[in-house]
Amino acid sequence: MVHLRATQKLLRLLPQPVETVEPPGAALGDWYVNRIVVDRRGLLILVSSTSLLPILISARDVRTLPSRLPEIVASRIERLGIEASVIDAELRAMGEVLVGRTLDRSVLGTTVEFGRDIPAHLPVGTWTDEDLSDLEDRLETSPCRASRRTADVIFPRDKARELLNAQWALSNIGVKLTRGRIAPPRSLPFVR
Repeated sequence: MVHLRATQKLLRLLPQPVETVEPPGAALGDWYVNRIVVDRRGLLILVSSTSLLPILISARDVRTLPSRLPEIVASRIERLGIEASVIDAELRAMGEVLVGRTLDRSVLGTTVEFGRDIPAHLPVGTWTDEDLSDLEDRLETSPCRASRRTADVIFPRDKARELLNAQWALSNIGVKLTRGRIAPPRSLPFVR
């Protein structure tokens, strides 16, 4: 289960918000969404709460966004070169998509920053969905939270790969992450 955490202006267009205390089961966490307008065309900016990975889509048919979110996320992380088994595990973990209000001002701030950058990188009046994919590729390599300590700076593409592989690729071979360290399963023989 994950939340689609929408800004106030989008909440009116989405199904009724449902708040739960259950944390998201997906490696990329909840997804924050904001709407901007570029060249009189609506765009939705979706940002992962844990990796800050951006997704840009046309703002058509906003009401069905919760049901389309898993497919949109799968398409995006497939472009990162993530294995199919890891993508499948992430989609299973996403399960039900609930709509909720934004909670994390830092993630919301990142969404706003991406929104400010987007018009500068799109060809005026002639941009297409392919241009949006190219822009996603550019944004995913942008440093986020750069005003913090160097260790806290996040590069969305790298962080998304790290989180997905840590949670799903390692669990597929029986390896568990314990306090940030990889611990082999007990059934493996001790090797020197």
